Amino acid sequence: MMSSLKFILSTQLKRSSINKITSGFTLIELLAAIILAVLIITPLMGFMISVMDSDRKEQAKATTEQETQAALDYISRDLEQALYIYDADGVNRISSASGIADQIPPTKGTDNCRVGSGNNPSVCTPILVFWKREWKPNSVNVSFTNPNGTTTVQDDGFAYSLVAYYLITNPNKANSNWSREARIGRFQITGAVSAANVNGTADAGYKSPPLDKSGANLKAKMNQWLADTANYTQRVETLVDYISTTGPTIPNSAVSTDCPGGSAPSPQLIGSKTSGFFACVDADKVLAQVYIRGNALARVQDNNLTYSPGNRNYFPSVSAQIQGRGNLSTK
Repeated sequence: MMSSLKFILSTQLKRSSINKITSGFTLIELLAAIILAVLIITPLMGFMISVMDSDRKEQAKATTEQETQAALDYISRDLEQALYIYDADGVNRISSASGIADQIPPTKGTDNCRVGSGNNPSVCTPILVFWKREWKPNSVNVSFTNPNGTTTVQDDGFAYSLVAYYLITNPNKANSNWSREARIGRFQITGAVSAANVNGTADAGYKSPPLDKSGANLKAKMNQWLADTANYTQRVETLVDYISTTGPTIPNSAVSTDCPGGSAPSPQLIGSKTSGFFACVDADKVLAQVYIRGNALARVQDNNLTYSPGNRNYFPSVSAQIQGRGNLSTK
């Protein structure tokens, strides 16, 4: 009986060892699986990163297009009020000792047009400088007598303003508040309304344009303007950032000024045609062609920001021709 039980138990143990299955992967199988996963996942990861990078650049491009167009629209509305626009000779006074650039920041005044404590005109370059006749609502007190007594009401008036737009570069990103490329800044000083009982006073440094110079044309009169003081309280405020400092050269015309249309000496080029902000100005016609080029790449990266034909889509440009309509009678 005992021998029978031993035989049965021995037989069951043998069957159990035969049916036992060993599960798991060998080291070679694991290495092969890892290699296959890397070969499949790496291209997919690269593709996803490329898609995300392209999406960021496209969003930056769309934002830059909107901002440059908005800046051009703002400048255009400003210039439409112009009664005189300084050309290159008037800004830098090529034929004389100095120009209007010596009467405005950064040469005069202390503001954010400078980098640190230095005075570097190449960092803050005036491109558009003009006088405009500005409407000032409720600027004049008018009193009259009616049966109920004296009544004072407010009327509208006009005042002259000197406006300047600058291309402000940021070498080595010295100013961390702005992009590594460039921005457009705006400066304005406004005089008081020329009427009795006016509300408000002229801005510090303002002096009326010398329109009383007899025997001189409008250009000669405006080129004689000198600031009343260097202590401007107004600052050069940023209009738009991410403006390119590089770009393609616009095809030259036959005239020596490198501006399209017209004949020398007008229109005159102000600024560099390979920068992101320059203008062609005809002072006699109070006419300006304004060019703005943005740099969308500066929004998403800190290097490789130079314009090239291969990345031109990320340098959206806009331009407009603006006629000043200040309607100044003194010519």
